[in-house]
Amino acid sequence: MSTKKVLILNQEQIQKKTTRIAYQLLEDNFEEESIVLVGIADRGYVFAQRLKTAIEKISSLEVTLIKVMLDKTSSTLNARTDTPIDQAKDKVVILVDDVLNSGRTLAYGMGAFFNVPLKKMRTAVLIDRSHHKFPIFSDFSGLKLSTILKEHVTVNLHECDGGEDAAWLL
Repeated sequence: MSTKKVLILNQEQIQKKTTRIAYQLLEDNFEEESIVLVGIADRGYVFAQRLKTAIEKISSLEVTLIKVMLDKTSSTLNARTDTPIDQAKDKVVILVDDVLNSGRTLAYGMGAFFNVPLKKMRTAVLIDRSHHKFPIFSDFSGLKLSTILKEHVTVNLHECDGGEDAAWLL
């Protein structure tokens, strides 16, 4: 594995990508009065918080935020939320994470909502690596990045990691 660390998104670029995705979410849901952003803990939730702030700056759309915590090492769905998932009933849900790699995390995140009737579900990620093992794709992404399997993408978000926001290819 290479020890080379390549900056793929800096703080300003992450902010611009967040704003662009917020506009895309608004356009995709222009007839809605409210939407639900479901952030996958930890960085996906922080990214969802940022999207919520950006949407509220540009529209009057009501945005509900739910955090979903997953056991990513489990071979079965083990998810819990910080608020009752009934808040998503009959609404548009956007599942949010920082990086989409194999699709497993987003698939597990979706699984938490299988028994809740939804208007529609979409996915939003900061970076889509396109190494999908599951039939999960990003509806909205800040950056689609072709990488080799040995490479790794690391996202640093100030709220989780301290320091400046950045995304690195390792």
